[in-house]
Amino acid sequence: MSNVKYNKMPELISDEIIERVSKLSPAQLCDGMKDLGIFREGCMDADILPIDESKIMVGTAYTVDTQEGDNFPIHVAIYQGKPGYILVVAGKGYQEKAYMGDLMGAAADAIGLKGVVVDGYVRDKLGLKEMDIPIYARGLMQRGPGKKGPGEINTTVVCGGIKVEPGDLVFGDCDGVTVVPRDRIEEVLERAEQKDFYEENRRRQISEYRRCLEQGETLPDLAPDWVNKMLADLSL
Repeated sequence: MSNVKYNKMPELISDEIIERVSKLSPAQLCDGMKDLGIFREGCMDADILPIDESKIMVGTAYTVDTQEGDNFPIHVAIYQGKPGYILVVAGKGYQEKAYMGDLMGAAADAIGLKGVVVDGYVRDKLGLKEMDIPIYARGLMQRGPGKKGPGEINTTVVCGGIKVEPGDLVFGDCDGVTVVPRDRIEEVLERAEQKDFYEENRRRQISEYRRCLEQGETLPDLAPDWVNKMLADLSL
């Protein structure tokens, strides 16, 4: 494979885990990583955003390392891909050339990839939006890529300011991309599910407050318990 170093694909994350994650949000996973010593709670840089905000991606990371707008390693990585994986492209935030467009996106879509995350720029926005596959990038640039290598596939990379290992969990929606280290998925997921339970309860409380207000009934306390506790502590 020329000057592109290729390492084997990681094992897919189980369908059961993917199903549980799909009921949550990337933000909840970030909350689930608080105080666990995971750098930046697995949250990629804020300007890595979806080309189409309506799409959601959840899957297993496999990675490609490249630079200076060179997409030859990305081509190799796409054609080595399999259904269920998300390609994470460590492109060093390069701004002068697009790393991929709608033809490469169509190939990734046909192969069955669950998404592509590019730490850099892409082009052919309208074409990419029409596809099923979610594409995330720092922005748009019409100038085409180089094609020479070198590069490396399925190695530890830095994408969007965080470390990504092959096999990590990747979850993206309209707010951005979250990555959970594979060996921490279960504990992060349990904490995120607790946060989801809390948020659902708060929504019910807010809905009840609104109902009481509209019907002229006595208003319940709307502040969360933790706010009241902090206020009480401050008054001591």
